[in-house]
Amino acid sequence: MNARILVSQPDGTVALEEERIVSVPRPRWTWIDIEVGGSSSEEVASYLDFLSLDPLGLRDAVDESDLPKVDDFGSQMLIVLHGLRIGEVQTYEIDCFLTNDTLVTIRHEAAPAIDALWSEVQTNAALASGTVDVLAGHLADVVARRLLAVLEQFDDKVDGLIELALTADVRTIGEITAIRSDLSALRRIVHPQREVFDLLRSSSSALITAEGRRRFSDVFDVADRAATELIIARGFLAETLDAYRGAEARKATDVTKVLTIYAAIMLPLSLITGFFGMNFVSMPGLDVEWGWIVVVVVMIVIAALSLGVFIAADWIRRPSGRAAGATLGRGLIEAAWTPAHVTGAVLEISTMPLRASSPARRLPDDPRDPQR
Repeated sequence: MNARILVSQPDGTVALEEERIVSVPRPRWTWIDIEVGGSSSEEVASYLDFLSLDPLGLRDAVDESDLPKVDDFGSQMLIVLHGLRIGEVQTYEIDCFLTNDTLVTIRHEAAPAIDALWSEVQTNAALASGTVDVLAGHLADVVARRLLAVLEQFDDKVDGLIELALTADVRTIGEITAIRSDLSALRRIVHPQREVFDLLRSSSSALITAEGRRRFSDVFDVADRAATELIIARGFLAETLDAYRGAEARKATDVTKVLTIYAAIMLPLSLITGFFGMNFVSMPGLDVEWGWIVVVVVMIVIAALSLGVFIAADWIRRPSGRAAGATLGRGLIEAAWTPAHVTGAVLEISTMPLRASSPARRLPDDPRDPQR
């Protein structure tokens, strides 16, 4: 178990304490941050025995994993928050015990939000001069803004996905699956955390002052915006998937048109060659030297008439000379490679990772940074 302590003095300065503090002459607030590690709830309770924290709440904080919530025990309050790691979409839990003048944060691993506020509060007199519930509000603000910053990155990610979707790129499905998985992980905490801030901004507990309620009201606005961004991002994903399906359908339609035109032209020609290929002695034209010329001319006329029908029906454009042969050739090659493309797409999708390929940008560590 690793513990560190900050104490806000009456003169507005903040002292960093290395040893356990049992009593301090009238501090503004005391912040005890504990990284549990492999310690048990009994060890943590022994370290914090002077605070008389609720045993069930403490055991819940140390031994259990919970969604964001608020438990009011009268003389103390347990607030469970979830933050985001830097560089990846993975959440971590922060359990906060709030008393009249003490904030205890309990975590099992590194918490970037706590580290950012811990550094800032030692140099920012405005943060150090408030009450302990306002300090808890600042911590909640850092957590909520980090969530919002990550959600805002999905807009840029979706814009890039739309470009892939419009070209029916097979990577689109894998990217959509990865982003949808990340959004699902965030959805499990964003909405409950917004409800937590809603409860705190309207709490009638004596532990939350009027200034604290105003602070949590601001945090609720940030959390509500994050929830809205989450809904918008999920809508963008659905639109991107529809765009991909539409582009894929258009490509399939183009291939079908080429095959249909090719088959429609070849069908009467195959009928003619099949008819004159029958092994009968009395077939007409067999003994005429120019018979094959007549048949070839008839076949050319039929092919030309078929192309004219397709051009009149606006299935194909009226190409000129070399362009006509090139267009038909590309269509036949694409049709021939279609099975290979389908097989490659299936193999690629089956081996794609379940996480988005591009890493999230680094979030600012300054809780007062306006770019958050």
